[in-house]
Amino acid sequence: MKIRKEDVPATIDVPGAVARQQQDFGQVEGYGTMAGEWFSLAAGTDIAPLLEGLPSDSCHAPHWGYVLEGEVTVRYVDATEETVTGGELFYWPPGHTVRVGKDAEVILFSPSLEHNEVLGHMKAKMG
Repeated sequence: MKIRKEDVPATIDVPGAVARQQQDFGQVEGYGTMAGEWFSLAAGTDIAPLLEGLPSDSCHAPHWGYVLEGEVTVRYVDATEETVTGGELFYWPPGHTVRVGKDAEVILFSPSLEHNEVLGHMKAKMG
């Protein structure tokens, strides 16, 4: 699920302030604390090899976020893909890998426990 800023409905639109809100943008139920994360990723980065050994060889944390700039393609365990580009909000459910098409700056909000497990696994793979 992804959406451009311009397509998020404005719930408040007055001089000096616009609040946009997209309802039903992923689920949080059952997760503990969330982490705010900022990723700077170079074109060509592909995390799939670093996820090998995790369930379905994929990231099992959901993520909500925003691509500030660049291009990121997400591949889900069912083999579908979607590309998120600068200016888009997104929700990535558990069961995905990521590769970067153009240098990217990405802000993520993720359940701490689940994403820390994935990041720890990736760091161990990198040695």
